[in-house]
Amino acid sequence: MTKRLPDFPWDSLADHAAKARAHPGGVVDLSIGTPVDEVPDLVQRALASVAEQPGYPTTHGTPELRESVVGALARRHGVTGLDPKDVLPTIGSKELVAWLPTLLGLGPGDVVAIPALAYPTYEVGAKLAGATPVRLADGEPPPEGTRLVWLNSPSNPTGRVQGAAALAQAVRDARDVGAVVASDECYLALPWDAEPVSVLRPEVNGGALDGLLAVHSLSKSSSLAGYRAGFVTGDPALVAALLEVRKHAGMIVPRPVQAAMTAALNDDDHVAVQRERYRARREVLLPALKSAGFTVDHSEAGLYLWSTRDEKAWDTVAWLAERGILAAPGTFYGPTGDRHVRIALTATDERVARAAERLGG
Repeated sequence: MTKRLPDFPWDSLADHAAKARAHPGGVVDLSIGTPVDEVPDLVQRALASVAEQPGYPTTHGTPELRESVVGALARRHGVTGLDPKDVLPTIGSKELVAWLPTLLGLGPGDVVAIPALAYPTYEVGAKLAGATPVRLADGEPPPEGTRLVWLNSPSNPTGRVQGAAALAQAVRDARDVGAVVASDECYLALPWDAEPVSVLRPEVNGGALDGLLAVHSLSKSSSLAGYRAGFVTGDPALVAALLEVRKHAGMIVPRPVQAAMTAALNDDDHVAVQRERYRARREVLLPALKSAGFTVDHSEAGLYLWSTRDEKAWDTVAWLAERGILAAPGTFYGPTGDRHVRIALTATDERVARAAERLGG
């Protein structure tokens, strides 16, 4: 199986990481979008509140968790009309992304359409199932034989936001070839210059959830990357089918994590606080990059600044590493990213300030 998978991209950063770590002031790691801020107290308390419960949790999640998802989507993103039974907690979002083609029964001869610049696990998931990944340019319809289409707005890595009209067209194009649409909405809570919209909204889906799945994560909005906390919702028939397979496979979110997710989803204040932390870091890094000669493309939302010095991506990675800053080359996300780097907002305020100073030096 490993022969059909690409090399793990982060391993190729090792030499540049060592160079950046050797900087006298220490490394500023802006390469991986991993949270650095503390888990909110209310979430920690909820996690501990069920620590004494010895029984197996349910794959479908507690009723309280599923109801909290429906409430949070309505309050935060204007998504209404969902039934809590059509919510399924997942062990973070990455495992669902990686295994969704397999869980849907895809295999050899099937096509999985992904954006031209995309989170690498979309391609990995297709290959794990034996399906064929195909990269689509913006607005390009999927080819015949496509069984699954991945959408991602705000985008990882580019931070690009697609409006409701563009997403609606993508949904229509996928339905025309009989494909399921999976919308990765993990960055929906982090708008800066544009307001992202969920595929669950009627202006995108035409008032029908048929063939649609929305994938969400609490890693960024609630700093719960270490908890592995995510969920999927959408088409009732698809969610029910995923639930049956996941019950057999033992894909179960631990009970304490379910309690933590419920608390996080019921509280919007900590999400607003975390959003402002990222906004403040963006307001330090963005002008520093521009002053250093970078062009920052898209980046209207999400955790990343999609940046270029109009040179090969790996040359920019090396230039930054000499200054003790580690970034991800755009080639990790697709061939058309070969002149960009992805710079994350996920470092402490102190480290972000140091990066800005080094960019100006």
